[in-house]
Amino acid sequence: MPLYILTETSAGYGLFKAADKKLLDDDNLIDRLSTVDKIVKEIKYKEFAKFDSAASALEEIAGVIEGKVTPKLASLLNEFKDEKKITLAVAESKLGSSILKLPELNIKPISDSTTTDLFRALRTHLPDLIPGMLPENFKEMSLGLSHSLSRHKLKFSPDKVDVMIVHAVSLLDDLDKELNTYAMRVKEWYGWHFPELAKILPDNMSYARVIVTLGMRSNAPETDLTEILPHEIETAVKAAADISMGTEISAEDLENIKLLAEQVISYSEYRKQLSEYLENRMRAISPNMTELVGALVGARLIAHAGSLMSLAKNPGSTIQILGAEKALFRALKTKHATPKYGLIYHASLVGQASGNNKGKMARQLASKVALGVRTDALGEFEEDADDETRANLGIRARARLENNLRHLEGKPLLGKGTSVGPNGIPLPTASKWDIKEARKYNRDADGLLGDETAKKPLIEVVEEEMADAALSDAEDSDASMDDAPAPKEAAKKAAPVEASSDSESDSEAEKKKKKAAKKSKKEVVPEKASKKESKKDKKEKKAVESPAKAAASPKKLTSKDFERLAEAAGMSVSKFTKRYEKGQIKLTADGSLEVLSKKDFKATEEKSTPSKPKSSKRKHDDEEEAVVEDTPKREEKPKKKKKKHSEA
Repeated sequence: MPLYILTETSAGYGLFKAADKKLLDDDNLIDRLSTVDKIVKEIKYKEFAKFDSAASALEEIAGVIEGKVTPKLASLLNEFKDEKKITLAVAESKLGSSILKLPELNIKPISDSTTTDLFRALRTHLPDLIPGMLPENFKEMSLGLSHSLSRHKLKFSPDKVDVMIVHAVSLLDDLDKELNTYAMRVKEWYGWHFPELAKILPDNMSYARVIVTLGMRSNAPETDLTEILPHEIETAVKAAADISMGTEISAEDLENIKLLAEQVISYSEYRKQLSEYLENRMRAISPNMTELVGALVGARLIAHAGSLMSLAKNPGSTIQILGAEKALFRALKTKHATPKYGLIYHASLVGQASGNNKGKMARQLASKVALGVRTDALGEFEEDADDETRANLGIRARARLENNLRHLEGKPLLGKGTSVGPNGIPLPTASKWDIKEARKYNRDADGLLGDETAKKPLIEVVEEEMADAALSDAEDSDASMDDAPAPKEAAKKAAPVEASSDSESDSEAEKKKKKAAKKSKKEVVPEKASKKESKKDKKEKKAVESPAKAAASPKKLTSKDFERLAEAAGMSVSKFTKRYEKGQIKLTADGSLEVLSKKDFKATEEKSTPSKPKSSKRKHDDEEEAVVEDTPKREEKPKKKKKKHSEA
């Protein structure tokens, strides 16, 4: 069987034929292929299939590494259809097994340790074996293909660089520390000149801008601060500048303070820009985790783990306590309770929970973050997929966690489609637009020229006669209600009336009704007069009783009066007030005090309360016997015998 050799280069596939069929069986193979002259004698060039572009070269080499027979390689191997049986030396063992499965080809691939020396010699002298191939061009193509192949292996994308996130979140923390230090120094330094400004403006950014714009506090009435501050705060700053207790500073001091304030402004602006960059990068790299815990907490988790892939390898229990390693090992050493959360504590969902629910929410959130990170790191999406599609898992998991939190807190569950804010409060949704029926045109409301007649009057006039008739009917009904007999008497009279109803005619009944109505009208007038007289009598009685009650009731004293009278009586205020409320101390008409002893007070109470008449026992017994005789006798229940306890 003839021996053929297949090599994969950065420029294309090379096919060579060995002069000796048993070349691989020779022990001195390295010596036979040591120089260019020797290798040219042993191996003959047969065919070379060139790659069309760098992208096609990447696809072909990636297919070879994965053990796939690409269409270009299959077309090259189709030349061996006519041959009965051949031996083909291949560098990749996976590729050899896939070539063996090709139909209509009698190829026996060889990819073992015997071919390593052969391929090493071929790669060393490859430019000399392929005609028209320069060594310089071959090196450039190999370097470019190796770079693109390494990117393909790592599934490299410029949008998925987690190293940038690690550096960005670290720089953000450093900037916060520096900003706080600089802002504190500016407030202390400028506070010697204008100390009242720090209380009016707690914000560092606005404080620094006012320093740069205002300068000396004496310039306050002339400077315009409307671009920096609202009108109310601007007036407060200017009013405080007029009455400030600060010391005077020189122009040189103010210049240095302004330079430091400008540094605070520039750092604040850069921090804002950096936070926006971090959020955009997090949404590109890890959209699901960003939806669950936010951009800042997610970036800190990636920075703590080292990379997105290493974070994806961790289980949910590790992600839950990531950042609390010291507390964990301390708890394990001292055999105390382990921490419930680490960096994940700063997530909004954990912050919304209260008390013991924080640990439960941290555990649930960590498990969902573990799933989201694995989807972000290892999931594959189409190039045209939007952000919502890529973050679908995180959006659904967050909605479920929010409902779980509301269930734990005892709040009503939210329906599907409701969005929630960072504080757990549902955001207001736009009201649904409904099509309402338009009002119909009212022709009756049209103005008339004078010739036409209105079909229906807009205001209907009620005749006076109808109104008078209605009033009279109402009066009759009231009178009949007053004269109506009691229900029992009416029932007694109803029986003879029903018996004689056939004999009476309708005309007599109508006459009786009219007479009764006239009598009732006459009776209504004296009733009203009697009601008025009774009201007058009540008023006169109240007028007579009011001065008597006023005289009987004690005067209301103030606290000062109590103190004065207590000193006059020679006792404490509390004791005096108690006795005065009971009635043991009274104020006379002259304003002097009348103190009663306990015996006198009891005697007056006994006189005021009426004594009950003492009834004889005999009379009381007779009454009881009469009551017993009237009531029916009840069956006497047999009394249970009490058990006598045996004496010990």
